[in-house]
Amino acid sequence: MSTYKYKKIQASGLFFCFLLFLPCLLSSCDDWLDVRGENIEKEQDQFETYKGFRDALTGCYMKMGATNLYGQRMTMTDIECLADLWYPATETGDPAKYYLSNHDYSKDEPQAAFKNIYASAFTVITTANVILKNIEEKGSNIADTKAHDMIKGEAYAIRAYCQFDLLRLFGQLPQGGTKTVKLPYSYTTSIDEMPAYYSFSEYVENLSKDFEAAEQLLKGSDPIFESTFTQLNSPGNAVEDDFKYYRQSRLNYWAVRALHARMALYLGKTTEAHTIAMEIINAKGADGNPVISLSGISDLQNGYNGLPSECLFYLSKYNVNDYANQVLLGGLDKQVRDYYFSITNDMLNELYASIPGATASHNRYLNEWNRLAKDVGSKVAPTLKKYWYDESKNSGSNILVTKLQIIPMLRLSEIYLIAMETSNSLTEVQSLYDTYMSACSFTLYTPFESLEQAREEIVNEYRRELFGEGQMFFTYKRKAAPTMLWNSEMIKEDDYIIPLPATEYDPALIK
Repeated sequence: MSTYKYKKIQASGLFFCFLLFLPCLLSSCDDWLDVRGENIEKEQDQFETYKGFRDALTGCYMKMGATNLYGQRMTMTDIECLADLWYPATETGDPAKYYLSNHDYSKDEPQAAFKNIYASAFTVITTANVILKNIEEKGSNIADTKAHDMIKGEAYAIRAYCQFDLLRLFGQLPQGGTKTVKLPYSYTTSIDEMPAYYSFSEYVENLSKDFEAAEQLLKGSDPIFESTFTQLNSPGNAVEDDFKYYRQSRLNYWAVRALHARMALYLGKTTEAHTIAMEIINAKGADGNPVISLSGISDLQNGYNGLPSECLFYLSKYNVNDYANQVLLGGLDKQVRDYYFSITNDMLNELYASIPGATASHNRYLNEWNRLAKDVGSKVAPTLKKYWYDESKNSGSNILVTKLQIIPMLRLSEIYLIAMETSNSLTEVQSLYDTYMSACSFTLYTPFESLEQAREEIVNEYRRELFGEGQMFFTYKRKAAPTMLWNSEMIKEDDYIIPLPATEYDPALIK
């Protein structure tokens, strides 16, 4: 198989076009925060109206979807290279992928990648902080109390989401490490201001406060308690305020709870993680049915490869099919070349090897991978279809927004995995696993003989179920795993601690 060259220039150009297009997508162009470089310099009249707050919050989500953040680097490419999920590159063929996969962070290419991620995350965080500052000062401009609390709660949640991932990426091992790292937790409203640095425990305390604030505010204001996700995905008579629709594309109450479960698991708080996960799984919606259910075959049969029906939170990204598949290819009938991310047929089979027979019926194996793709040597080179959809099929605008043009951020499948990993009951684990595997159209498996065996298999499930969503490196890190699948080298503690960008780095912060 050939190696791949990452199209940095093209990706940067697309991000620049995204920033240019951003004001056009917002209905209040004149009042929108003027972004110059990566700094927010004007607020002025932005927050004199409810509409201004709405536009600012929308801007946060759009920035989260930037190529340098969750639009690519933190979901599809760079972060998955750190987990050694993509077919490795050569140093000359694609140095960025090569160094990331080999955990060599001393070179210019990985340092540039981390700088872009860090800067983009703090742009989102700073924007969320601007909203929080102004909602304290000018929140009376929002007449609807529930709308006020919903916006405030989501701003807290956005800050927590990004700050948590900065901890997972740049921070110390959450358990069992020998090194400590101090990181900035930003409450500033300008990226020109230097945020304070905190120890790991202090940082986690700040995160917990943001989670608590977001959950309390959303618990009394989120329309998901009065309407179902389905109803809120079809604007009509569910709510009068159109800003309260499309809750899956925003950090709604249940998404924040899911993020909380993810954090608790990362920190080793297994009882808390299990309690929250089971709360989500058992939660009932306004119609008396489960708030959300696992995605079975129907999503995939309809070409909804991001599994939107089980997404607790996704980013709605109008051009995901344009740019994501310039590196992933998805289901396109093109030859896999140097600048694409793919795996080998042997790697795909090994991905599912722990559940023998899965290749015959497992709906993820059969539908999420383009197994017709071949490299320049005519060898099968499977490409991921999770972010791809067939544009030749005429889809209505609502289907595009809610089913196809999405980036999964929190899915119910992950919540099931958290619940299974943290359960102390083998009977409960098996019951959850039966439901989970049934949604994958695979039932021919041997029951677990022990909790230890189940937990080993759950790691395999994280890898195959969340492939391309940026979670496997953090799974390895929280476990301080000494090895990674498809990497023959031993993984050291330093490999898990990504160095801060040179402009932020202070050797005194790592001991």
